[in-house]
Amino acid sequence: MLRPKQMSKVSVAGSKAVLEDVVEELHDLNLVHITDYDGSWEGFENGNPLEGGEEVSGKLVQVRAVLNTLDVDDEDFDGDAHGFETRDELYERLEDVRERVNSLEDERNELRNELREARERKRTVEPFVDLGIDLELLDGYDEIDVHVGLADPEEVREALEESESDEYEVFGGDGVVAVAERGVEFDDALMGVEFSELEVPDLRGDPAETLKEVEESIESLEDEISEIEARLDGIREEEAEFLLAAEEELSIEAQKTDAPLHFATTTNSFYAEGWIPSESYDDVLSRLHEAVGDRVDVNELETVEYDGDGHPVEEDEEEEEHEHEDTDEPPVVQDNPDIVKPFEPLVHTINRPKYSELDPTIVVFLTFPFAFGFMIGDIGYGVLYMLMGYGVYKVSDSEVLQALGIIGVWAGIFTVIFGYLYDDLFGVYLSDIGIHLPLAGSLSKGIQTTEVALTWLVASILFGILHLTIGHLFGFFNDLSHGLKEAVTENLSWIFIILGFFGWVFSKHLVEEKPEFLVGDTEQNVLNTNPMFDLGFTGFSSDVGIALGLLAVVGVVMAVYAEGAIGAVETPTNAFGHVLSYLRIMAVLIAKGGMAFVVNILVFGAYESPDGYINFALTGHPTEVVPEGGEVAFTGLVWLGLGADGGALGILLLVVGLVAAVAVFALGHVIVLLLGITAAGIQMVRLEYVEFFGKFYEGGGDKFEPFGKQRKYTDEGSN
Repeated sequence: MLRPKQMSKVSVAGSKAVLEDVVEELHDLNLVHITDYDGSWEGFENGNPLEGGEEVSGKLVQVRAVLNTLDVDDEDFDGDAHGFETRDELYERLEDVRERVNSLEDERNELRNELREARERKRTVEPFVDLGIDLELLDGYDEIDVHVGLADPEEVREALEESESDEYEVFGGDGVVAVAERGVEFDDALMGVEFSELEVPDLRGDPAETLKEVEESIESLEDEISEIEARLDGIREEEAEFLLAAEEELSIEAQKTDAPLHFATTTNSFYAEGWIPSESYDDVLSRLHEAVGDRVDVNELETVEYDGDGHPVEEDEEEEEHEHEDTDEPPVVQDNPDIVKPFEPLVHTINRPKYSELDPTIVVFLTFPFAFGFMIGDIGYGVLYMLMGYGVYKVSDSEVLQALGIIGVWAGIFTVIFGYLYDDLFGVYLSDIGIHLPLAGSLSKGIQTTEVALTWLVASILFGILHLTIGHLFGFFNDLSHGLKEAVTENLSWIFIILGFFGWVFSKHLVEEKPEFLVGDTEQNVLNTNPMFDLGFTGFSSDVGIALGLLAVVGVVMAVYAEGAIGAVETPTNAFGHVLSYLRIMAVLIAKGGMAFVVNILVFGAYESPDGYINFALTGHPTEVVPEGGEVAFTGLVWLGLGADGGALGILLLVVGLVAAVAVFALGHVIVLLLGITAAGIQMVRLEYVEFFGKFYEGGGDKFEPFGKQRKYTDEGSN
């Protein structure tokens, strides 16, 4: 679980007479990550595609082009796998569909070009309609120049009058001007006048009639294009499943026919290498021997096992024969339980773990939804998060989005659990509406209680200490491959600093200098006495505190020894700043609880009880539920009409108040719900990536990509 699956490098060699059978069996196994032959061996060359490979590749290009034209996707598949009796059957049907689609596509493209030209004609004709002058009258003169443009007719007339020329005529429309002139320095005359000249279209007749004809042409072209698209949609509906199945079948065949390109070959033989999970070696060996017998030789070249420190060590079973080869790092197959696998994409966002690294996915699984639920803690929100996550999982075909959906479900589950412990349903205490359940309300968000807020402050710090310590332990085990000295000085040093410093903080040494809620000289710290529980911790003794402080000093010395001045500079950040970064957990918890609290005050109204708590007025008008000694704090929207006298006005106020209350309640909690995703989700992702991963994680492992493909649209027996 913390290490990827153990991998073995295998070789497959044999006569070219069985090459096609071996490729077929390897593809069906879908277990071997084939490595490319680099052409470095004397007498060996990269192989050539199997017979028919070029034709298969050409047909694959064709079917993908048709799929793209018809915009076919997974949603067009009804779940019934297809099969093809013969390759000719597939090719003939594909050719028929391709010809029909290409013919319609060519016709549509031609009509689209005509439509584009018609719209351009419309754009050029429209300005001339208001002039009311036939288009052929606006050009073609030998001695008269005609200028048409966008301008103010009066400004043009005034400018021409000032030019002291009378050989012109101005025709004005709505923002369009035509000027017929002879011998006028037109550009000089209109200096300072905004005149945007228009090109006279090469058309004849009344502009209004011409525009009408163009618009009719556009409408006709659009109808023709719509008809063609309807016919394409018909082909899509009729042939989508066939095309998906054909693309899958041809891509599988292309994989097979191109496989020898990755092999080393001679005139009569072939040789291939690849990685497989070690546990699958016997299966690969038996399947290949069943397929071609002794005409193929399968060897396990090396098994990359883990030594006593948990680091990969190659055991070369063919050392003498392959001593000239450089061992490459195996691809990574993460070995997580099914329940943990959806959290792998969160790790992959940074990078896939190396074969030599510990896989942190299990820690992300244990911490991310837990902390998210702790921060939000509301039964109503949790149920909605679960429904949203499940919806994403069901409607998405992407493995990554499906994984995110499952993560959302887990986050919702923990939000419900903590919401139950907080006794919280959309910010309302269950006990306030008469629902009393075991353990409900055993925790509090601390919105109105300083002691509870301080408890969550300490809890956030303790969570950070644990999280960072695990990160440094991961780093310790990862660095053991570089030697014990480096692993100790670069990782245990920071564990000593963090545990030593904060152990001292929670000790009675110099207790008078520390905040009382941490230890305090009255032993009333939040881990000993608070409104929720008593853990009985009154602080480490002074002697233990001194010892822990010395441990922190030892850690600083080790860090400086390992990293020099950088270690000294980073000590305050790594030992103090990174832990305090986890206070964002407490901040989000109180902020989101406070936002829901405010929404409910706006809706229900509230009163302040004698003990200083703000309570929602859920059982009647605020003035009726205030106990003796209390006072009204706020009157919510729901109460707008409840205090009014009877009659039409009272009923109207009541309806307005109830409608407004429902709207504010729904909108307010939707906003809090969405902010919960962004705040709690982003903050926890940051803590995972920056604080936790930053202590040990490099990533960069190769993805395990076995030769083969899982069929979705076709039967195994397709040919």
